[in-house]
Order: sequence, then structure tokens, then C-alpha cells
Amino acid sequence: MPLHSSATDHIRDLGDYVSASPSSFHAVHEASRRLDEAGFSELSELDQWDEAAGKFYVVRDGALIAWVTPEGAGPTTGFNILGAHTDSPSFKLKPRPTTGKFGWLQAGVEIYGGPLLNSWLDRELQLAGRLVLLDGAEHLTATGPLLRFPQLAVHLDRAVNEGLTLDKQQHMNPVFGLGDPAGEDLLGLLAERVTGTGPVDPAQIGGYDVVIADTQPPAVFGAKNEFFASGRLDNLSATHAGLAALIAHASAGSTGGAGRGTGQAPIAVLAAFDHEEIGSASRSGACGPVLEDILVRISDGLGASASQRRQAFAASFCVSADAGHAVHPNYPERHDPVNRPVLNGGPLLKINANQRYATDAAGAALWARLCGEADVPYQEFVSNNVMPCGSTIGPLTATRLGIRTVDVGVPLLSMHSARELCGVEDPYALAKVTERFFRVAA
Repeated sequence: MPLHSSATDHIRDLGDYVSASPSSFHAVHEASRRLDEAGFSELSELDQWDEAAGKFYVVRDGALIAWVTPEGAGPTTGFNILGAHTDSPSFKLKPRPTTGKFGWLQAGVEIYGGPLLNSWLDRELQLAGRLVLLDGAEHLTATGPLLRFPQLAVHLDRAVNEGLTLDKQQHMNPVFGLGDPAGEDLLGLLAERVTGTGPVDPAQIGGYDVVIADTQPPAVFGAKNEFFASGRLDNLSATHAGLAALIAHASAGSTGGAGRGTGQAPIAVLAAFDHEEIGSASRSGACGPVLEDILVRISDGLGASASQRRQAFAASFCVSADAGHAVHPNYPERHDPVNRPVLNGGPLLKINANQRYATDAAGAALWARLCGEADVPYQEFVSNNVMPCGSTIGPLTATRLGIRTVDVGVPLLSMHSARELCGVEDPYALAKVTERFFRVAA
């Protein structure tokens, strides 16, 4: 199918995707479902791959690699890769998670990444993720509204509006019920609310990766319906854009401009990693081997020697797509005085002299060319010199694989909040440029 015909349709579909993806494992599950509907075939890393041309994907825990190999692809055909991530800042369930005192039931959680703590207060929250049983079977679970971080009333802290300080251990323990913790079992609730297959025996749960997610539905609002508010826009906005673009590319036929140095259209790849918010150092993160493993096996299937594989990597390009900062009207001094991106001004080209972003002159020129060909405006982002920026999977991919990389993303306000804000137009613009990127020479 082609991309959505309008930004409004795209943003509605993004809202559906976010709602179906309260954890990285759910994000991969929903992406897999959409890929299945589009005619992609799932491959197992345990099997021998004999496939050459076609549409395929692989799931590794909370990461997904999907690709379209065009007819006629050879051992030196390059890869055009859209890199994103499936995880978001949150809280992760600890071992022995059922706690509480004074008649309250509480959940023991650990900080995951860098959430904006105060934004999670006084919201109806859910637990979501995967349960792994003793026999190795994996099940998704999502509770729906269950927990809340209750804020202390102003009557009991008269100075709260002069400065709120939250202790990560003392104050960030959500309540989920009333009773005696000795007689309750939070894992039992998770076992009851397994997705799809029905309840499982909580005594058979051998391990779990479960996080907290907001349950408030995404919303379009503003004087002209120009704003979109949702949880997990960092970075499901880019994962969804890449997914939509890859499906559109596959549906249109994987032809296009010739790949650099190959005489062939490139192999289009969506790489949706996990664990970016905590450094990417995992088997499913960008520091791990997952992308290289898949690219090597694709090249092997095309008959590449080790030398030809390096030629293919040299002919490749990665667009690292992660959320960036729009200028905040109440804190303009925190931004660069000249480069001040706005919502609905187009996706960002992210630049940092110290290579916290991987953009260089060649990447900037490619991005300018792609945006021009897709008829999409773009904006440049660079940090204020006294406000060090974060980083992305871009430098990690460039360093690990030697693939040329450029960093881009959708501009946000309230990044790392439980509920972030973007413009309605920008995610659609990112998808349009990505679809163009998948088709043409880098």
C-alpha cells in the first residue's frame, strides 16, 4: 500500500501504533503484524536462509530488522537503512515487585533511562512487557489502567510550587491497590492479563521484562488541530515512519534509482533497535551485533565474499531517525540562538561537532537532496554550547559497521515526558522522505 494520503491519516495511524505498543516487545509485535499483512515473511535466526529477493523480517527480543531485497540484487548491492528504536524512558518492574505499607499495595520499580519524573505523577498507568515461562515460552502482557504515582497534596508541602524534588527510591513507588502485600501477587495480575493466549500459571513465570506505560490515548488538538500529544513519541514516531515507508516501498515494487557503485536499487532496511534509552549495549541494541548479523546473512544469501560484503557496506547509508528538540517558547535561552526548530516545520537534520550525532557534510547533502526530491521542508538542529546534547544510534552504527550515517528526527516538546508533543505534519514528512530514501541511490 502507498503511504497515507495525508498527514492527518498518518498521525491517526501513528496513534494506533503507539496505543498498541506500550512496551518495546509490543512495538515489535505490532510491527510484525503489519508486516505480515503486507506480505513480508518472518525468518528465524535458527534456520538456514536460502532467500534472495523478497520481503522479510527478523525479531530479536525487543528489536526488529525488516528489509526488501530487489530483484537482481547482487553481492555488492548496498543497504539503505533507517535506524530507530522501540524503547522509551520509563520504569521497569523489579524482582519481588509486590510491596506496600499502611494498607497500600505498591509496585517496586527501577528507573529505566531518563524519564521526566514529575510528568508521571497522577496518571493512570499500566504494566506491559513480556513474561518468559520456565519452559521458555514467551507471552506478552498488558494490564490496562492499574497504577498511579500519587503526588503529595499542596497542603502537606506548602513550598512545592517553589521546587519539586522527587527521590527516585522513596517517592517513585506507584500504588496499585489496597491490602496486605503478603497476601497479594503482582505477577499474578500480569499472568491473568496475557495478550492473546489467555492466563498463564504465575508459578511458571521464570523471568519478566515489564515496564510502566501511560494509558491516556493519543490526541490531536490545538487552534487548527496542529498538535499531537502521546506517550512514547521518542521514538515510536520514527519507528512507525520507517515501518510505513518500508511497507509502501515494498508495495510499489522495490525498483528505483540505482544503488551507489552497484548498478542496482539498494536493499531497503528498517532497523528498530531496543535499549537505546539505556545505552544500546545489549544483544538487541545498536551496540550489539543484531544489525551486522542480519546484513551479513543477507549478503551471504546473495553470494558475497568477505571482500564483496565490505563493498556492499561501503555502498550503504544509514539514516538514524530519533526525536529532537523544538524550540521551547518559555525557555528560549536553552536553545541555540540561531537554529530554533519549530513544530510542523519539517523533520530535523541533527548536527553536533563532537559527533554525538553522526551527521557530516556528506550526510547533510544527502538529507537535503532527499527532502527536496520528496518535496518536504527540513530544519537544522544544533545545541546551545552550554547544553550538551544527548546521542543516538547514529554514531554507534557508524562506528560499529563503518556505514555512512546521518542523524535526523521529528521535533518534540516535552521529550522524555510521559506525554510528549509533536506537530501533526512532521511524522508524515519523515515517512515521505524515508520512502524516498529506500528507493534511490545514497
